[in-house]
Amino acid sequence: MIRKLQMVALDCADPVRLAQFYAELLGGRVVADPDTPEWVEVHGFEGIPLACQRADGYRPPEWPGQDRPQQLHLDFDVDDLDGEEERALSLGATVLERTDQLRPEANWRVYADPAGHPFCLCLH
Repeated sequence: MIRKLQMVALDCADPVRLAQFYAELLGGRVVADPDTPEWVEVHGFEGIPLACQRADGYRPPEWPGQDRPQQLHLDFDVDDLDGEEERALSLGATVLERTDQLRPEANWRVYADPAGHPFCLCLH
């Protein structure tokens, strides 16, 4: 039996840049080994660590289209949706959809990280 989920790894063109984005967003720290620059980790925040892995020819997913499907996305609990949106945007995220403004029952918004991976900020 598998004991636990150890890490989530995201493909990207620039693992250092993507790891810095998530370290700032989550209040974590970048853990890099100079001998393996194609793999950079983010630790030191509540939850499962993230890894950013260089993929040659990386092409970001298209959301909501499926020509290049997202395959996965990350959800983050927040207490202040507007405040965390502002912070995420200042770190390099882009808005894909303010779902809470489109559907009254929704409590989330969808963004893309600097490498194009969709993620959601969800009001706790």
